[in-house]
Amino acid sequence: MTKQEFEKIYQDNFSVVYRYLLKICQDQHLAEELTSVTFFKAINNIDKFEGKCTITSWLCQIAKYSYYSYLRKNKRLVELNSIIEQMDTNSDMEEQLIDSMTSKEIHKVVDGLEEPYKKVFHLRIFQELSFKQIASIFGKTENWACVTYHRARNKVRERMEEKK
Repeated sequence: MTKQEFEKIYQDNFSVVYRYLLKICQDQHLAEELTSVTFFKAINNIDKFEGKCTITSWLCQIAKYSYYSYLRKNKRLVELNSIIEQMDTNSDMEEQLIDSMTSKEIHKVVDGLEEPYKKVFHLRIFQELSFKQIASIFGKTENWACVTYHRARNKVRERMEEKK
């Protein structure tokens, strides 16, 4: 890959990766640092990109794992109450789950989703992408993105109820 090709990938995807990380970590400086780490890892591993997903999805996955690596190194847990709040929850049971579950347990539930539910959920919640944008990333229809997100959200709810 030429320098110009990677610069185009960087320009096209920087804001998406940064917003994704900012939403996850809620820290502007950390999001900036991890965005740099993400693109550094991407340029060093571009030969491993198989094209099974979009370059944006691949970069977001690198970003996510870079963040998890940061958390492990710093032994911090992330508060993910915002994820639950954005799931349009309002029942007492779900509010109790927000209060009682640790962020590590919530991470496990979300990361335990099958593909494409996990990616669609992350794109919708963490990156705040529209269904149209998600559909574009996957090369699917907007309706597909909406249905897939709602199924993912329901799976998260079900698994959280099971843990309770």
